Amino acid sequence: MALQPASGVRDLNPQQVRRNHELRETLAEVFRLWGYEEVSPPRVERMDTLKAGGAIDSRDIVRLVADEPLGLRPEMTASIARAACTRFQDRQRPLRLWSHGTVFESRQADEGGLCIEENLHCGVELFGANGVEAELELLTLLMASLRALSLPLSDPPRLLIGHTGLMQLLLQNIDHQQHQAFRSCLTRLDRLELQERISHQPQHAHLLQWLDRRGSPEGVITKLQEAFPKAHVLDQLSRLVNHLTPLAKETGIGLQLDPTFQPVYELYDGVVFQLVCRGVSSPVVVARGGRYDAVVQRLGAKGRDATGLGFSFCVDDLRDLPGAFAMTSAKPERILLCYSQSTSMEQALQVQADCHRKGLNCQIDHQPCESKADADQRVEPSGCSSLLWMDD
Repeated sequence: MALQPASGVRDLNPQQVRRNHELRETLAEVFRLWGYEEVSPPRVERMDTLKAGGAIDSRDIVRLVADEPLGLRPEMTASIARAACTRFQDRQRPLRLWSHGTVFESRQADEGGLCIEENLHCGVELFGANGVEAELELLTLLMASLRALSLPLSDPPRLLIGHTGLMQLLLQNIDHQQHQAFRSCLTRLDRLELQERISHQPQHAHLLQWLDRRGSPEGVITKLQEAFPKAHVLDQLSRLVNHLTPLAKETGIGLQLDPTFQPVYELYDGVVFQLVCRGVSSPVVVARGGRYDAVVQRLGAKGRDATGLGFSFCVDDLRDLPGAFAMTSAKPERILLCYSQSTSMEQALQVQADCHRKGLNCQIDHQPCESKADADQRVEPSGCSSLLWMDD
Protein backbone atom coordinates (compact mmCIF):
# COMPACT_ATOMS: atom_id res chain seq x y z
CA MET A 1 0.00 0.00 0.00
CA ALA A 2 1.33 3.46 -0.94
CA LEU A 3 1.60 5.58 2.20
CA GLN A 4 2.60 8.86 0.53
CA PRO A 5 0.34 11.24 -1.43
CA ALA A 6 0.69 11.32 -5.19
CA SER A 7 3.55 13.36 -6.59
CA GLY A 8 2.61 17.04 -6.84
CA VAL A 9 -0.08 16.98 -4.15
CA ARG A 10 0.12 17.09 -0.37
CA ASP A 11 -1.90 16.62 2.79
CA LEU A 12 -2.77 19.85 4.60
CA ASN A 13 -2.82 19.94 8.38
CA PRO A 14 -5.67 21.67 10.29
CA GLN A 15 -3.65 24.88 10.74
CA GLN A 16 -2.95 25.13 7.01
CA VAL A 17 -6.60 24.49 6.20
CA ARG A 18 -7.67 27.16 8.68
CA ARG A 19 -5.21 29.65 7.21
CA ASN A 20 -6.44 28.87 3.67
CA HIS A 21 -9.98 29.54 4.85
CA GLU A 22 -8.96 32.87 6.41
CA LEU A 23 -7.21 34.02 3.25
CA ARG A 24 -10.11 32.90 1.05
CA GLU A 25 -12.70 34.64 3.24
CA THR A 26 -10.66 37.85 3.34
CA LEU A 27 -10.54 37.91 -0.46
CA ALA A 28 -14.23 36.97 -0.73
CA GLU A 29 -15.23 39.87 1.52
CA VAL A 30 -13.41 42.32 -0.77
CA PHE A 31 -14.90 40.77 -3.91
CA ARG A 32 -18.43 41.01 -2.47
CA LEU A 33 -17.93 44.68 -1.60
CA TRP A 34 -17.13 45.33 -5.26
CA GLY A 35 -20.35 43.63 -6.42
CA TYR A 36 -18.93 40.26 -7.48
CA GLU A 37 -21.15 37.20 -7.02
CA GLU A 38 -19.87 33.73 -6.25
CA VAL A 39 -20.05 30.87 -8.75
CA SER A 40 -18.72 27.33 -8.52
CA PRO A 41 -17.38 25.94 -11.83
CA PRO A 42 -16.99 22.16 -12.17
CA ARG A 43 -13.62 20.51 -11.61
CA VAL A 44 -14.22 18.24 -14.60
CA GLU A 45 -14.81 19.76 -18.04
CA ARG A 46 -14.80 18.75 -21.67
CA MET A 47 -11.37 19.06 -23.22
CA ASP A 48 -12.49 21.57 -25.84
CA THR A 49 -13.57 23.94 -23.05
CA LEU A 50 -10.41 23.43 -21.00
CA LYS A 51 -8.20 24.15 -24.02
CA ALA A 52 -10.05 27.48 -24.45
CA GLY A 53 -9.97 27.28 -28.21
CA GLY A 54 -6.30 26.32 -28.35
CA ALA A 55 -5.08 28.87 -25.79
CA ILE A 56 -4.04 26.10 -23.37
CA ASP A 57 -1.89 23.19 -24.51
CA SER A 58 -3.52 19.79 -23.94
CA ARG A 59 -0.25 18.64 -22.35
CA ASP A 60 -0.96 21.00 -19.44
CA ILE A 61 -4.32 19.34 -18.76
CA VAL A 62 -4.85 16.22 -16.65
CA ARG A 63 -6.94 13.91 -18.84
CA LEU A 64 -9.56 11.54 -17.44
CA VAL A 65 -10.48 8.11 -18.74
CA ALA A 66 -14.10 8.49 -19.85
CA ASP A 67 -16.43 7.90 -22.80
CA GLU A 68 -15.85 11.49 -23.94
CA PRO A 69 -12.73 13.68 -23.81
CA LEU A 70 -12.69 15.05 -20.26
CA GLY A 71 -10.06 16.61 -18.04
CA LEU A 72 -9.42 18.36 -14.73
CA ARG A 73 -9.36 22.15 -14.94
CA PRO A 74 -5.83 23.68 -15.03
CA GLU A 75 -7.44 27.07 -14.25
CA MET A 76 -11.01 28.29 -13.77
CA THR A 77 -11.30 31.07 -16.34
CA ALA A 78 -12.37 28.88 -19.27
CA SER A 79 -15.09 27.13 -17.25
CA ILE A 80 -16.52 30.38 -15.92
CA ALA A 81 -16.35 31.99 -19.37
CA ARG A 82 -18.29 29.03 -20.77
CA ALA A 83 -21.00 29.51 -18.14
CA ALA A 84 -21.09 33.27 -18.78
CA CYS A 85 -21.65 32.60 -22.51
CA THR A 86 -24.39 29.99 -21.94
CA ARG A 87 -26.31 29.83 -18.66
CA PHE A 88 -25.59 33.46 -17.75
CA GLN A 89 -25.81 34.93 -21.25
CA ASP A 90 -29.03 36.84 -20.49
CA ARG A 91 -27.71 38.47 -17.31
CA GLN A 92 -26.93 42.17 -17.26
CA ARG A 93 -23.43 43.20 -18.34
CA PRO A 94 -20.97 43.94 -16.93
CA LEU A 95 -21.20 40.54 -15.23
CA ARG A 96 -19.05 40.28 -12.11
CA LEU A 97 -18.27 36.80 -10.78
CA TRP A 98 -15.84 35.35 -8.24
CA SER A 99 -14.93 31.78 -7.39
CA HIS A 100 -12.59 29.62 -5.39
CA GLY A 101 -11.52 26.04 -5.88
CA THR A 102 -8.78 23.60 -6.71
CA VAL A 103 -6.97 23.59 -10.05
CA PHE A 104 -4.85 20.75 -11.41
CA GLU A 105 -1.83 21.13 -13.66
CA SER A 106 0.02 18.36 -15.46
CA ARG A 107 3.76 18.95 -15.36
CA GLN A 108 7.03 17.19 -15.99
CA ALA A 109 8.48 15.61 -12.85
CA ASP A 110 12.19 15.88 -12.06
CA GLU A 111 12.69 12.20 -12.83
CA GLY A 112 11.12 12.63 -16.26
CA GLY A 113 7.58 11.36 -15.71
CA LEU A 114 4.35 13.32 -15.42
CA CYS A 115 2.78 14.38 -12.16
CA ILE A 116 -0.26 16.38 -11.09
CA GLU A 117 0.15 19.66 -9.23
CA GLU A 118 -2.82 20.73 -7.13
CA ASN A 119 -3.42 24.29 -5.88
CA LEU A 120 -6.25 26.29 -4.33
CA HIS A 121 -7.17 29.44 -6.29
CA CYS A 122 -9.50 32.35 -5.55
CA GLY A 123 -10.26 35.08 -8.08
CA VAL A 124 -12.66 37.20 -10.11
CA GLU A 125 -13.91 37.42 -13.69
CA LEU A 126 -15.46 40.48 -15.34
CA PHE A 127 -17.51 39.97 -18.53
CA GLY A 128 -18.98 42.50 -20.94
CA ALA A 129 -16.80 45.43 -19.85
CA ASN A 130 -15.24 47.44 -22.68
CA GLY A 131 -12.36 49.87 -22.76
CA VAL A 132 -9.57 50.62 -20.35
CA GLU A 133 -12.19 51.25 -17.63
CA ALA A 134 -12.40 47.48 -17.10
CA GLU A 135 -8.65 47.22 -16.52
CA LEU A 136 -8.83 50.19 -14.14
CA GLU A 137 -11.45 48.38 -12.04
CA LEU A 138 -9.70 45.03 -12.11
CA LEU A 139 -6.23 46.21 -11.12
CA THR A 140 -7.63 48.54 -8.46
CA LEU A 141 -9.49 45.53 -7.06
CA LEU A 142 -6.26 43.52 -7.11
CA MET A 143 -4.54 46.16 -4.97
CA ALA A 144 -7.52 46.42 -2.62
CA SER A 145 -7.38 42.65 -2.18
CA LEU A 146 -3.68 42.71 -1.33
CA ARG A 147 -4.22 45.51 1.20
CA ALA A 148 -6.99 43.51 2.86
CA LEU A 149 -4.72 40.47 3.20
CA SER A 150 -2.25 42.59 5.26
CA LEU A 151 0.61 40.18 4.66
CA PRO A 152 3.80 40.91 6.69
CA LEU A 153 6.11 40.94 3.68
CA SER A 154 9.77 41.84 4.19
CA ASP A 155 10.13 43.06 0.59
CA PRO A 156 7.47 44.97 -1.37
CA PRO A 157 5.55 42.88 -3.93
CA ARG A 158 6.02 43.71 -7.60
CA LEU A 159 3.20 44.03 -10.10
CA LEU A 160 4.56 43.02 -13.50
CA ILE A 161 2.45 44.43 -16.34
CA GLY A 162 2.57 43.58 -20.02
CA HIS A 163 0.30 43.78 -23.04
CA THR A 164 -0.06 41.47 -26.01
CA GLY A 165 -0.30 44.60 -28.16
CA LEU A 166 3.25 45.56 -27.20
CA MET A 167 4.60 42.27 -28.51
CA GLN A 168 2.69 42.90 -31.74
CA LEU A 169 4.39 46.30 -32.02
CA LEU A 170 7.84 44.78 -31.54
CA LEU A 171 7.21 42.11 -34.17
CA GLN A 172 5.19 44.21 -36.66
CA ASN A 173 7.90 44.22 -39.37
CA ILE A 174 8.86 40.56 -39.01
CA ASP A 175 7.68 37.96 -41.47
CA HIS A 176 4.66 36.14 -40.05
CA GLN A 177 6.36 32.75 -40.32
CA GLN A 178 9.14 34.03 -38.06
CA HIS A 179 6.84 35.56 -35.44
CA GLN A 180 6.71 32.60 -33.08
CA ALA A 181 10.47 32.07 -33.09
CA PHE A 182 11.26 35.73 -32.32
CA ARG A 183 8.44 35.91 -29.79
CA SER A 184 9.85 32.89 -28.00
CA CYS A 185 13.30 34.49 -27.78
CA LEU A 186 11.87 37.69 -26.33
CA THR A 187 9.57 36.09 -23.77
CA ARG A 188 12.28 33.67 -22.60
CA LEU A 189 14.86 36.51 -22.53
CA ASP A 190 17.09 34.26 -24.60
CA ARG A 191 19.70 36.75 -25.75
CA LEU A 192 21.98 34.17 -27.38
CA GLU A 193 19.31 32.69 -29.63
CA LEU A 194 18.00 36.15 -30.50
CA GLN A 195 21.52 37.27 -31.49
CA GLU A 196 21.88 34.15 -33.61
CA ARG A 197 18.66 34.89 -35.48
CA ILE A 198 19.57 38.58 -35.91
CA SER A 199 22.95 37.61 -37.37
CA HIS A 200 21.01 36.17 -40.33
CA GLN A 201 18.43 38.99 -40.35
CA PRO A 202 20.27 42.17 -39.22
CA GLN A 203 17.26 44.37 -40.01
CA HIS A 204 15.75 43.11 -36.74
CA ALA A 205 18.68 44.14 -34.53
CA HIS A 206 16.46 46.68 -32.74
CA LEU A 207 14.80 43.80 -30.87
CA LEU A 208 17.87 43.33 -28.67
CA GLN A 209 17.31 46.65 -26.93
CA TRP A 210 13.88 45.57 -25.68
CA LEU A 211 15.34 42.69 -23.69
CA ASP A 212 16.70 45.28 -21.24
CA ARG A 213 13.89 47.83 -21.35
CA ARG A 214 11.73 46.81 -18.42
CA GLY A 215 11.19 48.72 -15.23
CA SER A 216 9.46 51.98 -14.33
CA PRO A 217 6.26 52.11 -16.44
CA GLU A 218 6.63 55.82 -17.19
CA GLY A 219 10.16 55.38 -18.54
CA VAL A 220 9.29 52.30 -20.60
CA ILE A 221 6.21 53.97 -22.11
CA THR A 222 8.32 56.99 -23.05
CA LYS A 223 10.77 54.74 -24.92
CA LEU A 224 7.89 52.92 -26.62
CA GLN A 225 6.27 56.21 -27.67
CA GLU A 226 9.56 57.30 -29.25
CA ALA A 227 9.71 54.06 -31.24
CA PHE A 228 5.97 53.76 -31.99
CA PRO A 229 4.50 57.29 -31.77
CA LYS A 230 1.04 56.44 -33.14
CA ALA A 231 0.31 53.28 -31.15
CA HIS A 232 -3.13 53.50 -29.47
CA VAL A 233 -2.20 50.79 -26.95
CA LEU A 234 0.34 53.17 -25.39
CA ASP A 235 -2.39 55.75 -24.68
CA GLN A 236 -4.37 53.06 -22.83
CA LEU A 237 -1.32 51.94 -20.85
CA SER A 238 -0.48 55.54 -19.93
CA ARG A 239 -3.95 56.07 -18.50
CA LEU A 240 -3.74 52.82 -16.57
CA VAL A 241 -0.29 53.56 -15.18
CA ASN A 242 -1.23 57.11 -14.16
CA HIS A 243 -4.08 55.69 -12.09
CA LEU A 244 -2.12 52.80 -10.59
CA THR A 245 1.04 54.66 -9.59
CA PRO A 246 -0.36 56.43 -6.48
CA LEU A 247 -2.35 53.32 -5.51
CA ALA A 248 0.75 51.17 -5.78
CA LYS A 249 2.71 53.57 -3.58
CA GLU A 250 -0.09 53.55 -1.00
CA THR A 251 -0.29 49.75 -1.06
CA GLY A 252 3.47 49.21 -1.01
CA ILE A 253 3.67 47.60 -4.45
CA GLY A 254 6.38 48.19 -7.03
CA LEU A 255 5.20 48.60 -10.63
CA GLN A 256 7.14 47.19 -13.57
CA LEU A 257 6.24 47.34 -17.25
CA ASP A 258 7.84 44.78 -19.54
CA PRO A 259 7.12 44.90 -23.31
CA THR A 260 8.35 41.30 -23.69
CA PHE A 261 6.27 39.81 -20.85
CA GLN A 262 3.78 37.21 -22.02
CA PRO A 263 2.13 34.56 -19.78
CA VAL A 264 2.57 30.80 -20.12
CA TYR A 265 -1.05 30.22 -21.16
CA GLU A 266 -1.98 32.04 -24.37
CA LEU A 267 -5.38 32.99 -22.97
CA TYR A 268 -4.83 36.69 -23.15
CA ASP A 269 -5.17 39.31 -25.88
CA GLY A 270 -4.69 42.57 -24.01
CA VAL A 271 -3.29 43.59 -20.64
CA VAL A 272 -1.54 40.78 -18.75
CA PHE A 273 -0.08 40.97 -15.26
CA GLN A 274 1.49 39.00 -12.43
CA LEU A 275 1.83 39.88 -8.75
CA VAL A 276 5.21 38.63 -7.56
CA CYS A 277 6.30 38.28 -3.91
CA ARG A 278 9.55 37.15 -2.40
CA GLY A 279 9.34 33.50 -1.39
CA VAL A 280 11.53 31.46 0.91
CA SER A 281 14.17 30.83 -1.74
CA SER A 282 12.91 32.52 -4.93
CA PRO A 283 10.22 34.91 -6.23
CA VAL A 284 6.67 33.53 -6.16
CA VAL A 285 3.81 34.53 -8.48
CA VAL A 286 0.87 34.77 -6.06
CA ALA A 287 -1.65 36.22 -8.53
CA ARG A 288 -1.98 36.52 -12.29
CA GLY A 289 -4.56 37.67 -14.80
CA GLY A 290 -5.43 39.76 -17.82
CA ARG A 291 -7.90 40.35 -20.65
CA TYR A 292 -9.13 37.38 -22.71
CA ASP A 293 -11.75 38.68 -25.18
CA ALA A 294 -10.83 36.08 -27.83
CA VAL A 295 -11.60 33.19 -25.45
CA VAL A 296 -15.06 34.62 -24.74
CA GLN A 297 -15.69 35.00 -28.47
CA ARG A 298 -14.59 31.41 -29.17
CA LEU A 299 -17.16 30.26 -26.61
CA GLY A 300 -19.97 31.91 -28.56
CA ALA A 301 -20.34 35.47 -27.25
CA LYS A 302 -20.88 38.16 -29.87
CA GLY A 303 -21.01 41.94 -30.11
CA ARG A 304 -19.78 44.50 -27.59
CA ASP A 305 -20.43 42.15 -24.68
CA ALA A 306 -17.97 39.54 -25.98
CA THR A 307 -15.23 40.60 -23.58
CA GLY A 308 -13.66 39.14 -20.46
CA LEU A 309 -10.86 39.76 -18.02
CA GLY A 310 -9.97 38.57 -14.54
CA PHE A 311 -7.32 37.51 -12.06
CA SER A 312 -6.74 34.72 -9.59
CA PHE A 313 -4.75 34.40 -6.35
CA CYS A 314 -3.01 31.12 -5.54
CA VAL A 315 -4.08 30.74 -1.91
CA ASP A 316 -1.51 28.02 -1.17
CA ASP A 317 1.32 30.27 -2.33
CA LEU A 318 -0.02 33.18 -0.27
CA ARG A 319 -0.13 30.97 2.82
CA ASP A 320 3.45 29.80 2.36
CA LEU A 321 5.02 33.25 1.97
CA PRO A 322 7.64 33.98 4.65
CA GLY A 323 5.87 35.26 7.75
CA ALA A 324 2.37 34.96 6.28
CA PHE A 325 1.49 31.69 7.98
CA ALA A 326 2.40 33.14 11.39
CA MET A 327 -0.50 35.57 10.91
CA THR A 328 -2.99 32.77 11.45
CA SER A 329 -5.50 33.98 13.97
CA ALA A 330 -5.29 32.61 17.49
CA LYS A 331 -6.73 29.17 17.99
CA PRO A 332 -10.41 29.27 18.94
CA GLU A 333 -11.17 28.43 22.54
CA ARG A 334 -11.66 24.66 22.63
CA ILE A 335 -13.14 22.90 25.62
CA LEU A 336 -12.48 19.27 26.49
CA LEU A 337 -15.44 17.69 28.24
CA CYS A 338 -14.38 14.85 30.52
CA TYR A 339 -16.60 12.80 32.81
CA SER A 340 -16.04 10.51 35.76
CA GLN A 341 -16.83 6.83 35.95
CA SER A 342 -20.07 7.67 37.76
CA THR A 343 -21.28 9.62 34.72
CA SER A 344 -22.28 8.34 31.28
CA MET A 345 -21.46 9.34 27.74
CA GLU A 346 -25.15 10.08 27.21
CA GLN A 347 -25.11 12.69 29.99
CA ALA A 348 -21.92 14.19 28.58
CA LEU A 349 -23.59 14.56 25.17
CA GLN A 350 -26.41 16.56 26.75
CA VAL A 351 -23.91 18.92 28.42
CA GLN A 352 -22.02 19.23 25.13
CA ALA A 353 -25.26 20.20 23.38
CA ASP A 354 -25.76 23.01 25.93
CA CYS A 355 -22.24 24.27 25.16
CA HIS A 356 -22.91 24.18 21.44
CA ARG A 357 -26.12 26.17 21.87
CA LYS A 358 -23.99 28.85 23.54
CA GLY A 359 -21.61 28.83 20.58
CA LEU A 360 -18.77 27.15 22.49
CA ASN A 361 -16.32 24.78 20.82
CA CYS A 362 -16.62 21.63 22.93
CA GLN A 363 -15.47 18.07 22.32
CA ILE A 364 -15.86 14.96 24.45
CA ASP A 365 -13.23 12.55 25.65
CA HIS A 366 -14.96 9.17 25.19
CA GLN A 367 -13.14 7.39 28.02
CA PRO A 368 -14.25 8.13 31.61
CA CYS A 369 -11.62 9.55 33.94
CA GLU A 370 -10.63 8.22 37.33
CA SER A 371 -10.30 11.76 38.71
CA LYS A 372 -10.22 15.43 37.76
CA ALA A 373 -6.42 15.24 37.88
CA ASP A 374 -6.61 12.50 35.27
CA ALA A 375 -8.86 14.75 33.15
CA ASP A 376 -6.43 17.67 33.49
CA GLN A 377 -3.70 15.53 31.95
CA ARG A 378 -5.83 14.95 28.84
CA VAL A 379 -6.45 18.59 27.92
CA GLU A 380 -3.17 19.52 26.24
CA PRO A 381 -2.73 16.30 24.19
CA SER A 382 -6.27 16.76 22.85
CA GLY A 383 -5.42 20.20 21.47
CA CYS A 384 -7.93 21.88 23.76
CA SER A 385 -7.33 24.90 25.97
CA SER A 386 -9.64 24.28 28.94
CA LEU A 387 -11.46 21.51 30.79
CA LEU A 388 -15.15 21.03 31.58
CA TRP A 389 -15.38 18.37 34.26
CA MET A 390 -18.47 16.24 35.01
CA ASP A 391 -18.69 14.22 38.20
CA ASP A 392 -21.93 13.10 39.81
